[in-house]
Amino acid sequence: MRQINHHEALSKHYQIIIVGSGFAGSILAKELSGKNYSVLVVEAGTGDALSFGQHLDYVDRYRTATIKIPNAPFPNCSNAPQPMETDVEPVPKGGVSAKGYFVQTGPYPFASTFTRRVGGTSLHWFGSCPRMVPDDFAMRSVYGVAVDWPIDYDFLQPFYEKAEREIGVSANVQDQQYLGIHFSPGYVYPMERIPQSYLDGWFSKGLANMRVDELGEPVMVRSIPQARNSIPNPRFDGGEGFTPKGAVGDPSIGQRCMGNSSCLPICPVQARYNSLKTLQHANVDLLTKTVVSKLDIDPDNGRIRGLECKVWRDDRSADFEAIYLKADTFILAANAIQNATLLLASGACKSSGQLGRNLMDHPAILSWGLAPEAIGAFRGPGLTSTLVNYRNGKFRRERAGFVLEIGNWGWNWPFNDPNDTTIRMIDEQHAFGRQLRDSLTDMVPRQVRIDMMTEQLPSDANRVEISPDWRDALGNFRPVLQYNVDDYSKQGMVFARDFGSKVFKHLGIADETTFDPSSYGYFDWKGNGYVWQGVGHIAGTHRMGTDRHNSVVDRWQRAWDHENLYVTGCGSMPTLGTSNPTITMAALCFATATRF
Repeated sequence: MRQINHHEALSKHYQIIIVGSGFAGSILAKELSGKNYSVLVVEAGTGDALSFGQHLDYVDRYRTATIKIPNAPFPNCSNAPQPMETDVEPVPKGGVSAKGYFVQTGPYPFASTFTRRVGGTSLHWFGSCPRMVPDDFAMRSVYGVAVDWPIDYDFLQPFYEKAEREIGVSANVQDQQYLGIHFSPGYVYPMERIPQSYLDGWFSKGLANMRVDELGEPVMVRSIPQARNSIPNPRFDGGEGFTPKGAVGDPSIGQRCMGNSSCLPICPVQARYNSLKTLQHANVDLLTKTVVSKLDIDPDNGRIRGLECKVWRDDRSADFEAIYLKADTFILAANAIQNATLLLASGACKSSGQLGRNLMDHPAILSWGLAPEAIGAFRGPGLTSTLVNYRNGKFRRERAGFVLEIGNWGWNWPFNDPNDTTIRMIDEQHAFGRQLRDSLTDMVPRQVRIDMMTEQLPSDANRVEISPDWRDALGNFRPVLQYNVDDYSKQGMVFARDFGSKVFKHLGIADETTFDPSSYGYFDWKGNGYVWQGVGHIAGTHRMGTDRHNSVVDRWQRAWDHENLYVTGCGSMPTLGTSNPTITMAALCFATATRF
């Protein structure tokens, strides 16, 4: 990879231009440049893709941040703005919340964020890589809800393997063979699974005699595949083994997981995968600080002729230079919201009426409490095991599935712990000195938090729009979001919360969960109040399908209306199931690369 300026970019003819440098963009850049295509990657934000020093700057910025949200390590930029969790607030009934980058029209705010700089959201993802279960691809056929994908699990399986190799997933196949998930004969993951935490073992032992009554089966606590370095599997690749990716000539990048308790948003030793590890090995040019504002579409044949772009100089002003980039083929690989915003601004992909619609996330409901003994809170990665029984079943005809995640970091999600608990003990109990230390030593190691990450069905009403009334500093459209969580998901969350309460009772965990009516995700269900939270899994908006009347792209993520345009990423997913979507998105991009 070679970083260039816009004068150099204008002096060359590229066969392919990719917009975005995150997961999808980096994988496609590496795959297509490996086939000897000349490729330019255009990134709206800034960043040095080869600088470990910059990574250390991000780490320092996170350590000193007062509020440690996913984007805390990465400076916001008015010329390539990114949404921040601190901007999320309830949407006034009948009104608008325009705090931050998103314009929210409700009834709920869309609560998940992304990053706009080299590497994209891969810089702060959690690293969980479970595959989708086979029924997730056929929700209409199997359960009579949502839509079917134009592909099935078996189509995607070889591409899952490619994605797991590229990302370097740590897992054991025997842990992942459940609910129809299957593997090629003899397949092993690139690296051995990350060791399960003491808390995982405590859960597994305590739940060994608990059964899931509705499903008639024992509780299944399974380790979760993760995109962080563990012990390379010597049996991988027919006995050739696996070498974790690192920066060329820089041994500081790509070390094994050290249990720093800082996977999200930033791993100090870069044990967790990010797309820079792929991008730096791609034979491509990279152009930063270049915001694509419009696709130039040939009115006669629908082909994309070029990209209208704004190259900004620094964030102290909105000065920019307008340039026009040409290529034979164009690939949008920003994210589900940015892809949709750009296509809407360009008047593209109109045939189906589905562009911008079906925006999805995984609304999650939390439970937290105190275990009867120390269970090792705040050790290791944030998540090493999940309870998977309710990822699939006949109940999905009526309510959403969910995966129960066993959090290793105490109450860091419902609160900013251990900081908040320390402050409460000082302010409310007037504890200090030895009393404070003893109180914290007793309480913090017993903190337990679980979250039930719940599926959301696609809906026309959940969408990305644009309006001339809402623009950013460079004059580009800001995303206008309309978002709701329907009864299907709410029923799933209510059931999940009740199940989580039963798990707590079975394990002797004192339930401390409360739901604040002023929270942005508060809802009432049969007289009881609950709160959901966003988890950062932005999907939908340009879904794939069988023809131009029911979808924006085909199974290869090629736009129906524009033969030289591919629109890639989680936005192509027709449904979301209960799995973190990154590994499926990566697999889809490997499938797309085979069409070139």
